[in-house]
Amino acid sequence: MNKEKIKIILMHGNHDSTPNDNWFPYLKDALENIGYNVVSRQFPDAKLARASYWLPFLKNELKADEYSILIGHSSGAIAAMRFAEESKILGSVLVGSYYTDLGDEIEKQSGYFEKPWNWDTIKNNQQWIVQFSSIDDPWIPIDEPRFVKNKLNSQYYEYETQGHFGGDYYKPTFPELFEAIKNRLTIY
Repeated sequence: MNKEKIKIILMHGNHDSTPNDNWFPYLKDALENIGYNVVSRQFPDAKLARASYWLPFLKNELKADEYSILIGHSSGAIAAMRFAEESKILGSVLVGSYYTDLGDEIEKQSGYFEKPWNWDTIKNNQQWIVQFSSIDDPWIPIDEPRFVKNKLNSQYYEYETQGHFGGDYYKPTFPELFEAIKNRLTIY
């Protein structure tokens, strides 16, 4: 497979997040500088990030397919996992992922947690999964991403002081994420 076929889609989180937040512009520039097509668009319904808006947007508007890499932060990571339950993708990077609604009303309204997860299908519909989590994330208990890691057998990076990777503070760069993706892309 050549570089030109691969599309990398950046997926921000909920609570009115945008593709201009934190490390998204840095990552887009870094990946484009090594020759990749990067899509960084504002998702609809950014406050709630509901599956009924985000999953069709990924499929119909952004044309995610078997040559796509989904890089999701927080709710974007959840959407990436649910999308992989229904569609083949090349791979995914899950930053600040979880698998329950965390007892949060906005998460309950998102529609991602109404049915059980089909972990085997998520794994089988992509070639690889990379995951980033931090013990000091103020919103996601570390047991959540560890559970996801065990279910998906992802390449897993756990930190002690990265919080929510920018959701709780300004994080302008994320070189560890860039290097992890670059390493995965060397096989194509």
